Amino acid sequence: MLTIERLTLQLPYYAHGHASWWKRRWATCLDELSLQFSAGEVHAVVGASGAGKSLLAYAVMGLLPTPARLNGQLCYQGKPLDEQRQRQLRGRELALIPQSLSALDPLVRTQRQVIWAAQRAGHAPANAWHSAQQALNHYQLDAHAQQAYAHELSGGMARRVLTAMAHVTQAQLVIADEPTVGLDPHQRQRVLAALRELADQGKSVMLITHDLRHALPIADRVTIMRDGKRVETAPAHAFQGTGDSLAHDYSQALWLALPDNQFSTSATRQAPQLQQEADVA
Repeated sequence: MLTIERLTLQLPYYAHGHASWWKRRWATCLDELSLQFSAGEVHAVVGASGAGKSLLAYAVMGLLPTPARLNGQLCYQGKPLDEQRQRQLRGRELALIPQSLSALDPLVRTQRQVIWAAQRAGHAPANAWHSAQQALNHYQLDAHAQQAYAHELSGGMARRVLTAMAHVTQAQLVIADEPTVGLDPHQRQRVLAALRELADQGKSVMLITHDLRHALPIADRVTIMRDGKRVETAPAHAFQGTGDSLAHDYSQALWLALPDNQFSTSATRQAPQLQQEADVA
C-alpha cells in the first residue's frame, strides 16, 4: 500500500559560535530510509526519542515545515505520493493520529470536531453526525466529554478524541503517532485493539511508538529505528526469548533491555543507553 524508497530528510539549523551564528546548516533526520507498509497489517515503527519516527509520519502526510529538504520516493497504491496527491488524500485516505494534543481546536467542542473530521472525509451531514457519535461511543467518551472543550479533557480523553477523529475518516492508511501516551492500561488496550481491528478490515496501520512492549501484541511487523536510519525490520514473533531470531545486535539488545526481560545486563553492556530508551515513559 505504501512504499518508501531511500527517503532522506534534512532540516535547517544555525551553528553556534560568534563567527558562524548566521550560517544555515542542515541536519540529516532521516537517512536513506526504505520501508514498505502493506494492507491488512499493523507495522510498528519503534525507536527512542530523536530516532525520526514522527518526522517519518509528517513526511508521508505532507506536513513537513517549508524549509525541509526531502529526497527519495513515496508511493501510495502504486502511484507517486507527491505534494498535490498528499493534499487530496490527507484526511480522506490518509489519516494521522498526532502525538500532540494541541491538534485539537481549543474553541470547538469535542463532538463538533469529530463531525468535522467525518465531513472532511466526504460524509454527508447526517451521516457525519451518526459516524461521529458511533466513534465517540466506541472510545467511551460520554455526553459530558462530547460537549467539552479541549482544555476540559484529561490527556487520556483528548487522546481518544484524536483517535475517534481518525476513525471516522475511513482512511486506508492510518498513522498513529504515540496513540497511547497518557492512557490508563484499560484505555490503552482499547485503542490498540481498535488499531488492530482497522488492520483486520484490510487497512494499513503504521504504529509509531517508543514502547516495544505495547506494540508487540498487535503488530505483524516491527521496524527498529535509530538516528534516522532503519536498523531492522522483523516479524513481531521474532521478539521472544533471547531474541536470537533478530538479525541486528541493536534490535536484540533493545529487546533484552525491556523490564519484562529483567533489563538484561548483557544487553546493557552492548548499548549502555538501551535501558533508558526502552522505558522512556
